[in-house]
Amino acid sequence: MLASSLLANYCTELHDDQALKVDKYLHHFQLSDKTLMDLSVRFRREMDRGLSRDTNPTAAVKMLPTFVRSTPDGTEQGEFLALDLGGSNFRVLLVKVMANGKQEVEMENQIYEIPEHIMRGCGSELFDHIADCLANFLEKLGIKDKKLPLGFTFSFPCQQTKLDESVLVYWTKSFRAYGVEGKDVVSLLKKSIQKRGDFDVDILAVINDTVGTMMTCGYDDHHCEIGLIVGTGTNACYMEQMRNLELLDGDEGRMCVNTEWGAFGDDGALEDLRTHVDREIDAGSLNPGKQLFEKMISGLYLGGSGAVSSW
Repeated sequence: MLASSLLANYCTELHDDQALKVDKYLHHFQLSDKTLMDLSVRFRREMDRGLSRDTNPTAAVKMLPTFVRSTPDGTEQGEFLALDLGGSNFRVLLVKVMANGKQEVEMENQIYEIPEHIMRGCGSELFDHIADCLANFLEKLGIKDKKLPLGFTFSFPCQQTKLDESVLVYWTKSFRAYGVEGKDVVSLLKKSIQKRGDFDVDILAVINDTVGTMMTCGYDDHHCEIGLIVGTGTNACYMEQMRNLELLDGDEGRMCVNTEWGAFGDDGALEDLRTHVDREIDAGSLNPGKQLFEKMISGLYLGGSGAVSSW
């Protein structure tokens, strides 16, 4: 009886000690309401810098135009292919949208793995792999002879000049395929598809995953005008008035802006909030000094924060 009582007391003390250590560790990551309000002011300031023609070149938050001019209105219909590339897995989808008096969407999809050596190898091999997976998907569904319209979700910072042209600015997350930065990813995908020569698609648009999220939700809820991702990485987009988007000519209507807020803080705006854990994670990452906000909150780096805390 005495032994079991001592053991229970020991376990209780051990648990309390561990809880105190966890609380002490988590304390560094807790922000007061006042700090959060200050953080929102800083972020709004960075957004304005990204929207301005004069300050955009040096802005950390790039506020990239997407050339998506409106959200869905419910009249959309047709059969489409979609590619979704943004992490170690990528998806190929066949989407059927029906507008016969009621909104209906049917989807077939397949998830394919992208091996690490391809993520960090030659860029042409990456797009060859994507084309191979797309061919496999079309073969399985028996639609390889159809030329379908395709939307390409490419979840990395890109400079767009039109809806179907997107130049990769730089890789993020775990990708480092060389020969892609500074190139139009749509052209690279087309080249890999043409190299195979056994199927064809009509690539209509390339978008960020935040834009895809906003558009998908907007199909059901026409008031949705923001897309937000907190997953492997983090980012957000929203519909902006053209008159506020100085990077493009014209002030009529609206356009979706891809904030690329993962880079918030790359110019030092978050230095007073970064902990020793944040600095250790950044130093050990593939891109030190970049995507600092993303490294503070997104899934790819959360495991690292636990590991650093135990050192």
